[in-house]
Amino acid sequence: MLNNKHIGFIGSGNMGEALISGLIGSGSAKPENIICSDIRQEPLDRLAKTYEIKTTTNNKEVITSSDIIIYAVKPQIIASVLTETAGLLDMSKLVISIAAGVPLAAIESCLDKTLRLIRVMPNVAVSVKEGATAIAAGSHALKEDVDLAMEIFNSVGKCVFLKENNLMDAVTGLSGSGPAYIFLIIDALSDAGVKMGLSRQDSQLLSTQTVLGAAKLVLETKTHPAELKDTVTSPGGTSIAGLHTLEKGGLRTTLIEAVETATQRSVELGKIITDTFNADKKNS
Repeated sequence: MLNNKHIGFIGSGNMGEALISGLIGSGSAKPENIICSDIRQEPLDRLAKTYEIKTTTNNKEVITSSDIIIYAVKPQIIASVLTETAGLLDMSKLVISIAAGVPLAAIESCLDKTLRLIRVMPNVAVSVKEGATAIAAGSHALKEDVDLAMEIFNSVGKCVFLKENNLMDAVTGLSGSGPAYIFLIIDALSDAGVKMGLSRQDSQLLSTQTVLGAAKLVLETKTHPAELKDTVTSPGGTSIAGLHTLEKGGLRTTLIEAVETATQRSVELGKIITDTFNADKKNS
């Protein structure tokens, strides 16, 4: 679906580059159909050399050159970037925002016009093409727009479509912040291996590969993780003894509460951002 589409990126940070790499690497988009902007010339020169894409320091050039525009900028500056480019946006273009924590309502209020708008919440693992991404659509987005967004983000991992936009905060608490939880778990498992006599290098490799392998088993077998857990817990064995300790320590409850707390913080930050957008619009 994307082969004949011109895709523009406003922002050339880690997330933008990961998407460019994924789209070109998967064959979903041709380099000559991609353009990227940034205020810094150095990253643009590197991207042009690495991926053979077009680059510019002019955000408006990205808008006029593209069928799909991806706003890959920090939430702190997206209001000013949207205001700068709003005049060139219309219903002929698909607008995608990956600005973390910025609700669709805030973007629609800032733009103050009817647009095909999609909000996306990817996570850091898109940089290794194993991202977990959620997609939500604005009221004027078409099914084809959702399909295009899914194709873009499936090139750097796996994604889900949310019918309810307010669930984006839950996504932020789960998969958006989730890598940090898993990094902590890997680090703790690595420490445990060292305590039991393994070298740091061996322990970290074993811990990391164990997490990767377990996740792959769930994804590829489509078996409930509780069932998979039962397959490795033999009566009176080592795994059930370890699981008993984890349950006694409240690991399950702690992880649930971590996601809940992060979700609540996402709601709070979204309200702050929305209030800031409304204040900026009122003062402009």
